[in-house]
Amino acid sequence: MPASSLAHHFITITDPRQDNRSHKLIDIIMLATCGTLAGCQDWVEIADFGEAKVNWFKTFLSLDNGIPSHDTFGRVFSLLNPAQFQKHFSVWMQSVAIVTKGQVIAIDGKTSRHSFGGNGGAATALHLVSAFATANGVALGQVATDQKSNEITAIPELLKLLDISGCLVTTDAMGCQSDIAADIVARGGDYLLAVKGNQALLHRDIKACFAAHATDPSLRSVIATSTTNNTGHGRSESRVCDILSGSGVIAKIRHKNNWLNLNTIVKVTAQRTTQKTGVASQQTRYYICSLKDPAAERIQAAVRAHWGIENSLHWVLDMAMGEDNSRVRTDHAPANMAVLRHIALNLIRSDKTRKVGIKISQHRAGWSTEYMEKLLGF
Repeated sequence: MPASSLAHHFITITDPRQDNRSHKLIDIIMLATCGTLAGCQDWVEIADFGEAKVNWFKTFLSLDNGIPSHDTFGRVFSLLNPAQFQKHFSVWMQSVAIVTKGQVIAIDGKTSRHSFGGNGGAATALHLVSAFATANGVALGQVATDQKSNEITAIPELLKLLDISGCLVTTDAMGCQSDIAADIVARGGDYLLAVKGNQALLHRDIKACFAAHATDPSLRSVIATSTTNNTGHGRSESRVCDILSGSGVIAKIRHKNNWLNLNTIVKVTAQRTTQKTGVASQQTRYYICSLKDPAAERIQAAVRAHWGIENSLHWVLDMAMGEDNSRVRTDHAPANMAVLRHIALNLIRSDKTRKVGIKISQHRAGWSTEYMEKLLGF
């Protein structure tokens, strides 16, 4: 994922400052990007990193008045329109990341627990809904939820930023809304949406369909099944994915016409056994899908890929980049800092020769301008 066009994609962002423009906005954005790439977690650290590398930064930035102060970084990113910043990020990602047909795009939300309160801080914690290309391992975009809203309204805004044509979009139960399903189809994608109690009637109908097919021998042949077994972290897990497709099945779903292109229902049963104690637990989840007669193996893989966003994106943002403990709180600054973290994470993952973790790669980017330039595509 070459990033030589990174500055080009951000140079047209509207400068929120009315006056006191001692530093160019693109310089501030690139300094903050490089600082975050090097592991800086607040504006003080970013400003200090800029001072330490000022001679290198002058080789590709104007810096007519030197490195901005941490107050300048804080002020600019608290004023910068996060929706515009996020949009430019998504456009950049579409220009550098290849999302292949059939790829799973997982959409899920995450709250930054300490991103509120304090002097001038937000009244509530920042909650971001992100789109994650599971095969590439990169974030494609993110939208902050409104304080008076939730993921139901954020997901359509996020979809507007993405090219999902030919892709399979997955969400948790919060995203299981008829309007969201229709929006995904309208944009050329397919959906795999988790169904829980928030869609009580749909949930009951799906359970009844599987129950009927399990007890009627004449219908069992229409069930496609995939089973996987895994062992690790002191437990063994067996996952059975059953799918039912076809007009005869969907006809049993009440209000089926509310769900555009509803063609398949899915049941995933996971049984986990703790190896040390032998204690077993079982959990069953249900899904709706727009794919016609999909292979059970594909659905099984997509379900697992969706939950991988927790380890591959959310966990990394917290543990390697300190997002959950971030004290960046003022106005739009938390949302804009989140975009900087996503940029840094994607740039690091673009290095296919990397054999160390994200945190060590950040340290290396801070120590070595040669490695920083490699990640930036210079």
